[in-house]
Amino acid sequence: MRHRNIVVIAALAFILIAVGGLKIMSQDEPVKQDKNMKYNKLTDEEKRVIIDKGTERPFTGKYYNFHEKGVYTCKQCGAVLFRSSDKFDSNCGWPSFDDAIPGAVKRVPDADGLRTEIICNNCGAHLGHVFMDEGFTAKNTRNCVNSISLNFVPDKAEQKTDTAYFAGGCFWGVEYNFEKIDGVISVISGYMGGHIDNPTYEEVCSHTTGFAETVQVIFDPSKTDYETLARLFFEIHDPTQMNRQGPDVGDQYRSEIFYMNDQQKAISEKLIKILKDKGYDVVTKVEKAGKFWKAEDYHQDYYERTGKEPYCHIYTKRF
Repeated sequence: MRHRNIVVIAALAFILIAVGGLKIMSQDEPVKQDKNMKYNKLTDEEKRVIIDKGTERPFTGKYYNFHEKGVYTCKQCGAVLFRSSDKFDSNCGWPSFDDAIPGAVKRVPDADGLRTEIICNNCGAHLGHVFMDEGFTAKNTRNCVNSISLNFVPDKAEQKTDTAYFAGGCFWGVEYNFEKIDGVISVISGYMGGHIDNPTYEEVCSHTTGFAETVQVIFDPSKTDYETLARLFFEIHDPTQMNRQGPDVGDQYRSEIFYMNDQQKAISEKLIKILKDKGYDVVTKVEKAGKFWKAEDYHQDYYERTGKEPYCHIYTKRF
């Protein structure tokens, strides 16, 4: 009964908002669009929800009572957001997912001070809200999403993803450069290569845990490939610097590639050989990927949030 009451209250609140024609705002300003990013054309109703942070009427969305296998993508930019395997029936009136594609959905505090808004991490499109600890599934998470914010791609055309891990100095600058590449779905700053669980930034900087500041790059292999990303990695940092990158000194700033499979290892070693043949004294390590630990929230999208520019990651053509 507790679950049903929660859902009924939430549904009634959304109905009042929808009928009254009011907007559900999580920020005072509309989403700021990147002029360099390609967006799909939206209808007026789609704009009301996706740009102005409105909501569609409950139980009316295209994907509410929808059970086909595939993935759900952002209506505005096409980024893959959710898998059908994570969709469940919550009877709340909107599509519900207990998980999302890693790094694809961003959580931001809602203007009402009570809820948490979810937006597309690629373009900022409003998706809905996330609710925790309701007990619907083992993950205890309900991403409540407007159907109108989504498109659906069936299994036969499902976008495949791949993952790469790179450490090249301060992860702020590495993340900044990879996020600009077409085909990259998400970039997350974190830690890899150490020997304790749940490391903090302070522990990583203590030089006693063995971690390197590392970025997790999730990409669409139909739009880019591992070698393209690895080549960029060697051109956005100096692979000849040992345990440092510019003014940042310490083993956490070392140059290292953590490979996921033999193919990634072979490509990395091939590129290092090319650079050495060109006269570069490359010190980049190539090691098998271990557990990736996401860094604290204040490290994510640092340059985007602050409006600053990377100070030690400047593109230099080497290939």
